[in-house]
Amino acid sequence: MSESVLPTASSASFGQPPTTVPMASMTNDTAAHSRTADARFIEFDKVALEYSPGAGHAIENVSIRIARNEFVAIVGPSGCGKSTFMKLCTGLRTPTMGSVIVDNREVSGPLKITGMAFQASNLLPWRTTLDNVLLPLEIVEPFRSTFRKNRAQYVERAMQLIETVGLRGWENKFPWELSGGMQQRASICRALIHAPSLLMLDEPFGALDPFTREELWCVLRDLHTANPFTVVLVTHDLKEAAFLADTVYVMGQRPGNIVARHDIDLPRPRTIKQTYTEAFNDVVLAIREDIAHSPERAQ
Repeated sequence: MSESVLPTASSASFGQPPTTVPMASMTNDTAAHSRTADARFIEFDKVALEYSPGAGHAIENVSIRIARNEFVAIVGPSGCGKSTFMKLCTGLRTPTMGSVIVDNREVSGPLKITGMAFQASNLLPWRTTLDNVLLPLEIVEPFRSTFRKNRAQYVERAMQLIETVGLRGWENKFPWELSGGMQQRASICRALIHAPSLLMLDEPFGALDPFTREELWCVLRDLHTANPFTVVLVTHDLKEAAFLADTVYVMGQRPGNIVARHDIDLPRPRTIKQTYTEAFNDVVLAIREDIAHSPERAQ
């Protein structure tokens, strides 16, 4: 498993040769610069959601602020509303009560500034790796209307991402020719191809073996450090949350709400070796204790 440098393609410099960010230069200051003074990129204000009348709230009284370019993880027991939080962030659902603001606008429908990746890669089996990565550009405006004209530029953009995640040489293979880890790498490339401001990740590494999972943690770490964007990661893996996130929010039992916040004050760049230290394990244990002691609330 490599923890060294990865070639990275900046969304501001697609078309230029990929650059390399030395791991030694990714200090806490490097991570801190990615979180701008805009502390309200995402804001939930007393949000509740009921999927159908009389069904009870899936989440209730959720208030949270996420800064631009911050990496946030949402953890909690099954059924606490983590995926509901994602749907509200991306506009796939609108709240029953309260408001959701993303990028200074109240969310009232699906957002174009969002990329998403899930536990299943959901690659289209009849498309190659490259064509799967290009798919959002064929669908999302303003790329869709210029796709044929700018296809060569978009292919170059896709190939830079493919190289960044270590899939160079596999761009013409079909999903059934890729391992599970390779499929997830392609899925992350597809989520980032249109340079979204917000990346939503729903258990993206949950189905992978431990070594592949840790390898992809490092890939995502390096992508986010080199070219910052806001990330909301939903996960059951507390170690994963502590390794990747700036901030971890704990959701309590249904109806879900935020019961604890953990600012992860561990030095960056974080390495897999760090996950075996006492300081790291103390962070994971503290998060676990908050989940274990979150009482189920009456609706």
